[in-house]
Amino acid sequence: MEPMVRFLPVVVIVLLMIYCVIEVAQSRADEVRRAPRWLWAAAVIGLPLAGSIAWLLFGRPNAQSIADAVDERFPIAPDDDQDFLNNLR
Repeated sequence: MEPMVRFLPVVVIVLLMIYCVIEVAQSRADEVRRAPRWLWAAAVIGLPLAGSIAWLLFGRPNAQSIADAVDERFPIAPDDDQDFLNNLR
């Protein structure tokens, strides 16, 4: 039983790294915080434990970064869209 316990931390770190790589790949580039997405992927792969923890704490999109990205992509309401308002005249 003891040999299995020795590999548990390695398995946990590898699974965390895989989770974070998939999450980095699925995140929109404009929602990722603090660094470009490619740099986060390199950090997670190059430094599996530290990169994964850093991604989860500092790089992962949160509600604020998603809201900021949505505001920049398109207007929320028709009266926020200048092209729409111009077509009404």
